[in-house]
Amino acid sequence: MAILAALILGTLATTLPCTARDLPPIASRELVIGIKEAPPFAMKQPGGEWQGISVDLWREVANNLRLRYRFEEEPTVGALIDGAANGKFDVSIGALTVTGARARVLDFTSPFYSTGLGIAVPASGSLSWLPVLQAFMNVGFLQAVLALLLLALLVGVIIWFFERKNDEFSGGVRKGLSSSMWWATAAMTRRGMVEYNPQTAAGRIVASIWTVTSIVAVAVFTAAVTSALTVRHLQGTVHSVQDLRTVRVGMVKGTSTHDALSELQIAAHEYANARDGLLALRSHKIDAFVYDKPLLAWVVQQQFSSSVEMLDTTFQPQHYAFAIPNDSPLRGSLNIAILDAIQSMWWKQTTTRYLGSNVY
Repeated sequence: MAILAALILGTLATTLPCTARDLPPIASRELVIGIKEAPPFAMKQPGGEWQGISVDLWREVANNLRLRYRFEEEPTVGALIDGAANGKFDVSIGALTVTGARARVLDFTSPFYSTGLGIAVPASGSLSWLPVLQAFMNVGFLQAVLALLLLALLVGVIIWFFERKNDEFSGGVRKGLSSSMWWATAAMTRRGMVEYNPQTAAGRIVASIWTVTSIVAVAVFTAAVTSALTVRHLQGTVHSVQDLRTVRVGMVKGTSTHDALSELQIAAHEYANARDGLLALRSHKIDAFVYDKPLLAWVVQQQFSSSVEMLDTTFQPQHYAFAIPNDSPLRGSLNIAILDAIQSMWWKQTTTRYLGSNVY
């Protein structure tokens, strides 16, 4: 009988997954899982049930390892980190990114999702005169205007030198020089040229050169200004990470976004959550809002699709993982179970269900 029992136990042991067989004694008790709402990774339903990318992954891992657990909600990411660091939670889940500062106080499992920071800006259809005003106040624009005026002034002086005996350009330095400058300006803008013209051969040569040159100069200037205004009006004041240094930026308080923007020397206004930041963006209190791209894309899609849009850019790569206490005996088993899950077709179906086929 003893031999038969041993054979049965041996057979069962060989059929169990490796991770389940090697679980430490801690897995025999009910685990406390810290969680914070962070759509689409962790979302609390009206009935109290949790769902989302991180939640579904944890359930898959827990079921494969036959773990018993209960969720305990926290209001902030900091509370999740502190809870895992001091052993209050056996695992903290949600939208937790792996950072050096956090890794100094706790441990992380293998990452299960890689992304980066995204940028939200007002939708192209929303009317704002700010980009236009900024284009006119741009140093390059003012320099170009000044250069054209100085060139017209120079030509006016030369014309006056040759035509100062001409009745139209005579009358002393004040009247004659102002007349020649007016002629040069009118010739450049193609207005008032028929009123009076140079009479001397030298004056006409200068006038001919200036007429041709001014056509090219004004055409290039007009094209440059039109292009700048069109791009700024269509794309707004922000269309790359570099533009964040010259505009008003918003972020969620207490997240890893703060460290990323500080590293890039970008100052930002802080908001309690992504929704508050996007409301400020929609009302033009800020020009751009930066947050974890999948979380930001979810809020934009759900609540701000008509007034806010995402830029097609990602910066500061980030990796999502579960947080666990240092030297947690669960680490090895969790890592194997997570890797098995994210390498399966189930994981692709899960991420597609929450993020769509065009996964961020």
